[in-house]
Amino acid sequence: MGTGRRGPDPGALARSCSSLLGWPVVHQEPGTTVLAALPGPTFLVFRLATVYRPPVWPPVEGQQRPMVHLDFRVGDLDAAVADAVALGATGAESQPRDHGRVLLDPAGHPFCLVVDVD
Repeated sequence: MGTGRRGPDPGALARSCSSLLGWPVVHQEPGTTVLAALPGPTFLVFRLATVYRPPVWPPVEGQQRPMVHLDFRVGDLDAAVADAVALGATGAESQPRDHGRVLLDPAGHPFCLVVDVD
């Protein structure tokens, strides 16, 4: 499996996520960037990993599992996917939902964009 490599720039990942969500960067220091869903109490913290292996999606036994998985509800799935791709995300090969899409951020972390179904 190896020891991995230095992780991606947390500031760049946070800025990409900030653009996608509209959440501002509320704190930044070397190796750490924090986004907030203002005015609420929800935060996302991006930290530099000194040893990093990108996760595999869908999970595979013996491979790096996703460290976190976020689902975001969107009104227009196609538009939200296009926005995410413009910010550096890529579509995952495995798409288990008809009413959502699995994307990978620039570091390979999976996240989902989903629409409500009645």
